[in-house]
Amino acid sequence: METELKNMNPDLSKAEPEPEPVRDEGTSKDDRPLLKSDSDQLQRQSIEELEKKFAAYVRKDIYGPMGRGELPLAENVLLGIALVTVVPIRIVLAITVLVLYYAICKICTLFSAPNRDEEEEQEDFAHVEGWRRAVIVWCGRLLSRAMLFVFGFYWIKETYRILEEEKKEGKDAESEEEFERPGAIISNHVSYLDILYHMSSSFPSFVAKRSVAKLPLVGLISKCLGCVYVQRESKSSDFKGVAGVVVERVREAYENRSAPIMMLFPEGTTTNGDFLLPFKTGAFLAGAPVLPVILRYPYQRFSPAWDSISGARHVIFLLCQFVNCIEVTRLPIYYPSQEEKDDPKLYASNVRQLMAREGNLIMSDIGLAEKRVYHAALNGNNSLPSVLHQKDD
Repeated sequence: METELKNMNPDLSKAEPEPEPVRDEGTSKDDRPLLKSDSDQLQRQSIEELEKKFAAYVRKDIYGPMGRGELPLAENVLLGIALVTVVPIRIVLAITVLVLYYAICKICTLFSAPNRDEEEEQEDFAHVEGWRRAVIVWCGRLLSRAMLFVFGFYWIKETYRILEEEKKEGKDAESEEEFERPGAIISNHVSYLDILYHMSSSFPSFVAKRSVAKLPLVGLISKCLGCVYVQRESKSSDFKGVAGVVVERVREAYENRSAPIMMLFPEGTTTNGDFLLPFKTGAFLAGAPVLPVILRYPYQRFSPAWDSISGARHVIFLLCQFVNCIEVTRLPIYYPSQEEKDDPKLYASNVRQLMAREGNLIMSDIGLAEKRVYHAALNGNNSLPSVLHQKDD
């Protein structure tokens, strides 16, 4: 990967030496092409090569890589109109929904001590019971759907898929899910919007960065969700501890219907929505059944996928797009065989293959490290970023 990045900005000193210009006595004009244009051409070629290799992170909408592509006049006009009309209204409504739900969570957790694990630095209010828990869950689902509506997701197309082998056995996916409960929901990861959808659908617990717990408003909400907090740059021993917490929570959710179910993105990072990255085994270590869910975001102008674009730019462009769409495919609960229970890697691989097949997703072998290489290349860095030396969780 270092070689890939070094090729992004070729050393100009190694370029072929140009012959001395022949000047006429009557003119001093130099018609030689600028060396910068040659450099730019080489850089574009290098980026195209990286896009082929790191296709899972390449934006294919009209906004181009990092959302900085040259837009047609019509699109610029639409953006300008949306920025002064739709965007301010949506921002006010989104803040209102967020503050309202924070207030609800604050009231429901008054006089309640959080469930703390000092050793793993975990803290949550998922254990709150009775009317408090019911209010947190149902208001959370309702207001998450309201937030999606504010973002332009006016309708959500959901499909409940019955696999061929289950059709032969005469199983009904909806009736089966009514009686059985998985230990975790497994989903492909396309955008931060995935979290809002799953909150509106099943209000599960997520795995989140430790810094999320300290954010204003969002921090308390994440604790009410019962999030498991991790630190990407943690030592391996810390990751083992977090994995243990996840396994325990998955087992608890499977055995206890009142416990919050875990929602896991085993890819570990987002893609452009057309690919499925290798699965990490954390969600499968417990050996409990899982519910695979496949998300897609059809688009015409701006892709809601959060791949190679900054968060602020992504939110602005998303708010400027009047209509956004989500398509959800829910597969039947996947029950692991004894062999899969004994081998979490096999379990993860089989679920991944099933999701790729049923969701028409392309399986890719790259991961978070390659994503960092691609982002560094787009930003013009000619050396391997230090973040690549951090642990890929």
